[in-house]
Amino acid sequence: MAHPLRGVAAITGLGMTPMGRIYRSTNELAAEAVANAIADAGLRKDDIDGLLINAGITGTTGGGLTLGLQNYLGLKNLRLLNHMNAAGSTAAQMVQYATLAIHAGMATHVLCVFADAPLKEGTSAGAAYGGAARNPQRPKGMAGLYAAAGYFGANTPYALAARRHMALYGTKQDHLGIIAVGQRQWATMNPLAQMREPITLEDYHASRWIIEPLHLLDCCLVSNGAVAVIVSPADRAKDMPQPPVYIHGMGQGHPGDSGRAGSDWETETGARIAAETAYRMAGVGPSDITCCQIYDCYTYTVLVTLEDYGFCKKGEGGPFVEDGKLGPGGSLPTNTGGGELSAYYMWGMTPLSEGIIQGRGHGGERQVKNDVILVTGNGGNLSYHACLILSPHPA
Repeated sequence: MAHPLRGVAAITGLGMTPMGRIYRSTNELAAEAVANAIADAGLRKDDIDGLLINAGITGTTGGGLTLGLQNYLGLKNLRLLNHMNAAGSTAAQMVQYATLAIHAGMATHVLCVFADAPLKEGTSAGAAYGGAARNPQRPKGMAGLYAAAGYFGANTPYALAARRHMALYGTKQDHLGIIAVGQRQWATMNPLAQMREPITLEDYHASRWIIEPLHLLDCCLVSNGAVAVIVSPADRAKDMPQPPVYIHGMGQGHPGDSGRAGSDWETETGARIAAETAYRMAGVGPSDITCCQIYDCYTYTVLVTLEDYGFCKKGEGGPFVEDGKLGPGGSLPTNTGGGELSAYYMWGMTPLSEGIIQGRGHGGERQVKNDVILVTGNGGNLSYHACLILSPHPA
């Protein structure tokens, strides 16, 4: 028997701004993306009765999106409104909650918005996400132990996680490099991508260390920009202007970390829990997935996520990717727009936006088979995970 949520809603609108060093306020960026999404869906502003907001890093430092976005956009009489932050898993979660609300009759057309502007004129990309930029005060007490050991920001835990995988399973530096090179190959075909110059494995190894074993080219970009997505009932979607992208499966997984010995957070992520839920809902398994849009804050995140979704056994992610199957012409096209490593970093909206583009068949020269599309979102130190399984086919 089909799951009652399978295919009840579809993504009907997609709006995006230019990405990169675009120096505008988050409200201005959000408004442009929203206007584009509403036009894309063939709707009027008054048709929107749900609004879900994700503010990105600027939401924690000031100047980010707030609930006041409703008034800034001129949206009236909403039946659904929330400001959400589950880090990089939020985009997929917004679509999930929109789907649940539509199924419950609480809303009809739900707008999901992400906007961020961490880049400032005259400052580096690293400063935008560095702990010192957000909190210039030296941490005190027990919190200062991490800082004293050189443990700062997100780079450190992801480097430790990658090193743990290497120690346990023999994963090689080249395995991470192959992921970076393949995604740059995809980015060369994406007009919106920030980085479109091809790279080789030699270029990867020559890029500077951030924290070993992570090179610069193992790490995601920093971008200003906005993405807006509209979720609608499936029965209405078929009569709207764009090819519907139906939501067949959804899942979340948040394993937690006690911070004590014995925790496997580095190699066993919430993707395992989310995969079980989403596969069951969609009635599919790993062999049915025709392309993946995987959250790729780091190359290692791609590798460990592929393992946890069952594309290969635990520990075999390195050998699994080494034949280039994730890149153009490969058997498992992954992050076909270049991902967060080479295209743009819009938190979970990066994989989601490319999933929609592929689901619509609008990928141009980078278009791949799109029957069943896996979209994932990851946040924290592999702490929060959410996914969607999308398809151009109604359930």
